[in-house]
Amino acid sequence: MARTVGIIFSNIHGKEVNELSAKRTLASVPFGGRYRIIDFVLSNMVNSGIINVGVITKYNFYSLMNHIGSGKSWDLSRKNGGLTFLPPFGSESTKLYSSRFEAISNVAYYLRDRTEKYVVMSDCDNVCNMDFSEVVDYHEKKGAEITVVYRKRQFGEAVDTKMRTRITVDDDGRVKKVVNSANNTGTVSVFVNILVINRDFLLKIIDNAEELGYKSFSRDVLIRGTDIYKIYGYELKAYFASIDSLGNYYKHSMELLNKDVRDELFRKSGNHIYTSVRDSAPCKITSTAKIKNSLIADGCVIEGTVEGSILFRGVRVAKGAIIRNSILFQNTEVGENSRINCVITDKNVRVLENRFLSGHDTHPSFICEGSVI
Repeated sequence: MARTVGIIFSNIHGKEVNELSAKRTLASVPFGGRYRIIDFVLSNMVNSGIINVGVITKYNFYSLMNHIGSGKSWDLSRKNGGLTFLPPFGSESTKLYSSRFEAISNVAYYLRDRTEKYVVMSDCDNVCNMDFSEVVDYHEKKGAEITVVYRKRQFGEAVDTKMRTRITVDDDGRVKKVVNSANNTGTVSVFVNILVINRDFLLKIIDNAEELGYKSFSRDVLIRGTDIYKIYGYELKAYFASIDSLGNYYKHSMELLNKDVRDELFRKSGNHIYTSVRDSAPCKITSTAKIKNSLIADGCVIEGTVEGSILFRGVRVAKGAIIRNSILFQNTEVGENSRINCVITDKNVRVLENRFLSGHDTHPSFICEGSVI
């Protein structure tokens, strides 16, 4: 899709998931046993034919650069274009960004060098398998200046107090109203922080931002622009997860143990999710091991019991240990006769013998990198 350039925000929700992003950018947080969160949106762009992608970074992005490298695993290692890291940039007239609009404004130089007609912008933490070319086709058909992707969410009678951008569309799909609300009940159309925008139109907004007083994309462009700009909505009906809190990370990780969710994410025809390959030995499962409904990566050694859990590369579970409903990052070691339930361990954690650790499925316990318990 040579008509489109991709932009990924790598750390917008980093502070909301501080436990996982204290030493890494949110985009490089491990997910699903072998992936990183950014793998999904980056693969979606590549599968949609987008061959020029800019990744906006801010801080703690060494692990992200180490994971993506030149972009070879996504066929983005190219002589012309391909993958470009866009690190923090500030000058006398600009500052390091604190919002999406400031972030995209600070990398306007990248967009000016591009020749594509459209820009697809997405947060890094959107876990889904979707074809962006369908959104661009819809955008083109409607003659839109901005097309926002939304999905319908059912909150029931319980009040959702997280700040969300809600939209209202007419029968033709045109956005009539946009509001930021922390009081959500019933069925709500929620913007998923994916949009298509005309490149020239975006640059025009950036150039006039100071005069117009624009600082926030949702508040100043979407909310104030419904009567000014041609804004349309595209409904996403496929599986979608946003990793914007530790609880959501745990919840959506556990959803991967459901075969239907795995099929929706990883087995769509022609739409593979790519990642950086790390060669390691196969998982070793001994005669004393018991495993049920779990995802276990290469390089693990399992001598104990693992149920309803996700284990990343190099995890070791000793004889007599019991792991339930937990997520263990790379090289975690669990000693003999220890029990772990509803726990997330960062990498290189050691749980010694005869320990008992437990959280709850709504409030999982988190253990920091390198801890010895």
